[in-house]
Amino acid sequence: MARKPNYPFERMERERLKAIKTAEKANAKREQRERDRALNAPAGDPAEPDEDDT
Repeated sequence: MARKPNYPFERMERERLKAIKTAEKANAKREQRERDRALNAPAGDPAEPDEDDT
């Protein structure tokens, strides 16, 4: 005897897995952007005050 399909549960599981995958991908892209910014930042970061300015 075949099992009775539970379509709403199966759809929720697919959507949940897709959301996890999307979040992981977004997190990886965010981390890559942060790494790229750190590599491309100028040596004298204007956000940090120099000791000579005091």
